[in-house]
Amino acid sequence: MTSSSATNATRRTAATSTLRAAVIGSGGISAQHLGYLRDSARADLVGVCDLSPITARYAGEFYGTAGIFTDAAQMIAETRPDVVHVLTPPSSHVGLALSCLDAGAHVLVEKPAAPTLPELHTLLDKAAAADRHVIENHNYRFNDGVVALADAVAAGRLGTVREVEIRMALDIRSPGGRFADENLPNGIHKMPAGVVHDFITHLTYLLDHFTSHVDWQRIAAGWSNHGGGDLFTVDDLDCTLIGHGPEGAVHGKLRFSALTGPEQFMVTVRGSEGFGVTELFQPYVELNVPRAGGGQLSPIANHIANGRTRFGEGFRNVGRKLMQRSPYHGLHQLLDDTYAALADGTEPPVTPEQMIRTASIIDAILDPEVRV
Repeated sequence: MTSSSATNATRRTAATSTLRAAVIGSGGISAQHLGYLRDSARADLVGVCDLSPITARYAGEFYGTAGIFTDAAQMIAETRPDVVHVLTPPSSHVGLALSCLDAGAHVLVEKPAAPTLPELHTLLDKAAAADRHVIENHNYRFNDGVVALADAVAAGRLGTVREVEIRMALDIRSPGGRFADENLPNGIHKMPAGVVHDFITHLTYLLDHFTSHVDWQRIAAGWSNHGGGDLFTVDDLDCTLIGHGPEGAVHGKLRFSALTGPEQFMVTVRGSEGFGVTELFQPYVELNVPRAGGGQLSPIANHIANGRTRFGEGFRNVGRKLMQRSPYHGLHQLLDDTYAALADGTEPPVTPEQMIRTASIIDAILDPEVRV
């Protein structure tokens, strides 16, 4: 037994309830899932599957499981997992997830869970009929900065939410990057919005996280291919949503750019009394809210408080780099909450309703009728 396997065995002995877990797909994001499964007392990693035998063997050996497969059906039949992580390209998600549900397993699937809303309904209906759960990866909801903004909203510090903007800048066209290889195109290019589709689920579930009460009535989506060429369908999204909630009008903004830098992922929530901002790639949180001293002194107090926060976050970000704490820390929290809920028989932290609302917004902004 390897040292990592011995450590896992010790943790699982101490666990009150563990679930058998298997992983399909050992690409880049799998390191986060497999790392959690290796270290968690809530899970027993029983199998890793990849079409590449070398990749499957490396992942299995590194993360401490003898269950190494190149055929997903064989892995599920032999290992009998309680939970399967589907981490393959999006076009394969629905078929694999349905097979896992047929075998009696819960499914934790990378985003987007399904290419379209009707396909998502098919998947969720199957899960409900089988008394199983399908959980889409909404990991950034569980990052510290987003949690802090949600807490501020819940506490009424921002007043009534009036605007939410989610902005991401990524150089997806970078030569040598995983999306820009003309000779071996990434499977995500086949999605309706091409490579950008791989990221709009993140933008959209974060928008919905702060506006779940809103009925979006008007949408305008500007899709562009500023870099040109045939490989990328689009590389830019500028979308405005206008809706109505219980307390009046709400505006939403979704922005993805492959041309601006540095890379960033920002969430801004503006309310009737104040606003909050968090950056998820280089973490910090700023709150501009009413403070002691009244309207004239609040701006000064906010500058002082946020200055201290930014100064402290600079040092903490150095520590995060040294400790290799990535922006994916929210994924580990999501996985831990999910495994706890599945073991207890309670509702997982990402619900079917949240997945449906997210997919509904994506389908709406992909509609040619709203393109500008």
